[in-house]
Amino acid sequence: MGKRIIVQARGHGSPSYRVPRKIFSIRLKYPGNLAGEGKVIKLLNSPAHTAPLAKVSCNKGIFFMPAFKGMIEGQTINFDGKNIDAGNIMRLGDLPVKTEIYNIESSPGDGGVFIKTGGSFATINKIMGKEVFVLMPSKKEKGFNPNCRAVVGVIAGSGRLEKPAVKAGKMFYIKKAKNKLWPRTSAIKMNAIDHPFGSGRGKNPKSKIAKRNAPPGAKVGHLRPSRTGKKR
Repeated sequence: MGKRIIVQARGHGSPSYRVPRKIFSIRLKYPGNLAGEGKVIKLLNSPAHTAPLAKVSCNKGIFFMPAFKGMIEGQTINFDGKNIDAGNIMRLGDLPVKTEIYNIESSPGDGGVFIKTGGSFATINKIMGKEVFVLMPSKKEKGFNPNCRAVVGVIAGSGRLEKPAVKAGKMFYIKKAKNKLWPRTSAIKMNAIDHPFGSGRGKNPKSKIAKRNAPPGAKVGHLRPSRTGKKR
């Protein structure tokens, strides 16, 4: 008897594919109209995030943000835009070119949307007219409103991928923290009853283009590709 293929199991939403809600209970947003100074109360580890988190107390209450490299508990963070020190939350229009930043707002006051992964940062590239252009980690340039805020510095946790997992057991628990199924069996190595690519016949799964309205059990291979074949 066959079982649900991975696509069906993910859509069904079993515990293997459902992340515990409490893991994502922390929202990494800073409030609007910040003024004065804030204090880092505690550094936290969150299984849902790739970087350590900082619990910060300010005039608006308490908020969470990704910790920057070198942050310590009890440290003071400035919100007035006077000093360009690591951890300070400042307007993009107040920052000079080549400043490293993270947790950038998409529009003024939204609390930070872009760049929250451990070890990542963006760089102020140029200021033209009423736009500040930022070089993103993808090496693409993006324009922002000068009133958008960002955190100065580099996010902590850059070395998380440097140490190898060494053994399969460790990787199993890393994936389990976020409820991701691991190890993942190759579709072509399954039986025909367990996957459309299964069995030993016709081992050319990449040529399969799933129909747009195919059910979850058949929606495998190329999903709505814009083009296929070798680019000439």
